[in-house]
Amino acid sequence: MQKHSERLGFRLLTVASIDHHIENADHIVVGRGRDAADFAVINNTAAGDIVVTQDWGLAALALGKGAFALAPSGRIYCEQSMDFLLNERFWKAKHRRAGGRSKGPRARTAEDDSRLEQSFLRLLALAGSAR
Repeated sequence: MQKHSERLGFRLLTVASIDHHIENADHIVVGRGRDAADFAVINNTAAGDIVVTQDWGLAALALGKGAFALAPSGRIYCEQSMDFLLNERFWKAKHRRAGGRSKGPRARTAEDDSRLEQSFLRLLALAGSAR
């Protein structure tokens, strides 16, 4: 992502808690708070930016600010599917609060990496044409 961003003249900003070390000149370190990284991402997001997240709530907030949202699997989030995803998120959380279990994300594959790169390049092209 960094090489594509730099090549096309985009700034790549990373955000993570102090528990994660990321090598990037433009990196924001936040505390361990539950949503600290999410708030830092949204506070630094503007229309036309690309936010990579697997958090559906954060993706919805990014879309609401006019940004693009992309899952690590390469799926491009869209406003039309957000109601469904947020409703599913609500019911899964309710199930967990009632003592139920849910599966975590599946292991990453090379296909996920390729799909992420292709989707990221597509969104960079869209963001670049909107400049």
